Amino acid sequence: MATVSHIVGKIISSRPILHEAIEQDIISFGNLAEKLMPEIETELGKEVKHSAVVMALRRYAETIQKNTVKPKFDYNSEIIMKTSLCDISVRKSPGLFSKLKKIYSIVNYEKGDALNIIHGNYEVSIVSNMRYIEKIKAELKGEKILNTEKDLVSLSLSFSGDFLHTPGIISTAARKLNWENVNIYELVSTLTELTFIVSKKDSTKGYDVLQRLVSEK
Repeated sequence: MATVSHIVGKIISSRPILHEAIEQDIISFGNLAEKLMPEIETELGKEVKHSAVVMALRRYAETIQKNTVKPKFDYNSEIIMKTSLCDISVRKSPGLFSKLKKIYSIVNYEKGDALNIIHGNYEVSIVSNMRYIEKIKAELKGEKILNTEKDLVSLSLSFSGDFLHTPGIISTAARKLNWENVNIYELVSTLTELTFIVSKKDSTKGYDVLQRLVSEK
């Protein structure tokens, strides 16, 4: 049977911004309870007391703050920003993989060019420099291009230590960006690197967010 506490927990856990605000202890439980009461009452099918919602929020906040483990961002280099990128999404097909091999030869890594090829179950995303967009599309001739995004920027962090086995690093960084309304187009992670692909208009804000994050003691 659903209770006020159960519904409050479900609502907060499904809304990262609310979760972040409660974790940082910067939200008024009284005001939030007022906002949530109609939704809670609809789900319960009966009226609830404002004080009961406030109490549920306080208990949930205590749980969040008690169980939150802040990951240590031990990194060994500055945040690297690469500008003028594009993101091409294409449907997977039997002939696509041979074309991707040719795309690897287009970029000049010695000049700092970017190329990330991200495989999903049914689609592939290709992130590279804007100046290569026409060459890449030419290599993809006959394939179904689903979407093309331009004027993107990559923000990369290099980590030392056991990044892959440290819980919370990716989710914390993504949540911080979300809190500042920075839209993430792609996320790429390797053994020691974490890269976010964002819009050019969000690049400075995103850089500042990550800089503050890795500077936290």
